[in-house]
Amino acid sequence: QVQLVESGGGLVQAGGSLRLSCAASGRTFSSYPMAWFRQAPGKEREFVAAINQSGRSTRYADSVQGRFTISRDNAKNTMYLQMNSLKPEDTAVYYCTAVRSIWTLSRSGSWGQGTQVTVSS
Repeated sequence: QVQLVESGGGLVQAGGSLRLSCAASGRTFSSYPMAWFRQAPGKEREFVAAINQSGRSTRYADSVQGRFTISRDNAKNTMYLQMNSLKPEDTAVYYCTAVRSIWTLSRSGSWGQGTQVTVSS
């Protein structure tokens, strides 16, 4: 099973940018589609973006389409989330996980510990 560690979160003003990383242990990272989810206080965890094993197919939630870019480097066992034009409503804890498909989004592994993103207005 892949173990995941998220990093890169922080406090940023509205309109700013952050780049999140998800580092995976194990040699099977490249075998898994991966996804980012987020959870704001008092809300359900929600889908943000997903990427297939090769990185050639991606999918985004409507709320982040055009502002966020998901990518992966299989040689480094790492997935990224470039977040631009951040809004206060993007404030949440961001989690990465392996999924069975970027279309079904059913998890095939555990969550990482999460990284906090706070966007001030």
